[in-house]
Amino acid sequence: MTGKPTTPLLAADGLMRDSEGRVLLIRRKNFPFEGSWALPGGFVDIGEDPRDACVREMKEETGLTVAVERLGGLYGRPDRDPRGHTVSAVYLCRVLEGEAAGGDDAAEARWFSAEELKTLELAFDHREILDELLEKLPVR
Repeated sequence: MTGKPTTPLLAADGLMRDSEGRVLLIRRKNFPFEGSWALPGGFVDIGEDPRDACVREMKEETGLTVAVERLGGLYGRPDRDPRGHTVSAVYLCRVLEGEAAGGDDAAEARWFSAEELKTLELAFDHREILDELLEKLPVR
């Protein structure tokens, strides 16, 4: 194969709840959606398992060590990312250790209650993802 890839890029995002039922989001530091809240995550590197990418991205963007419990869903609407067609594997995770703090591409990491989540404008299609997956994610 030569030239530019003709398939979508692959990202891995993590969805986590704490013992109070709050959801962890990051404030994006860079384009696209700079300054908006989003699920923590990022692109899968060549040769990397998507689950490992999720664990890596969680550590880089939130400072937390997490365990992937299961795949929550795949999201790949072609217009979901202005940089190009991207498919995201969203994993349901649990925190093993650490305190949430923004890092890498995240200006901030913060836990949000269900009420707070309703008022936020989220990046990409993350509102739709939360609406679909939150009921599947136990409180930890």
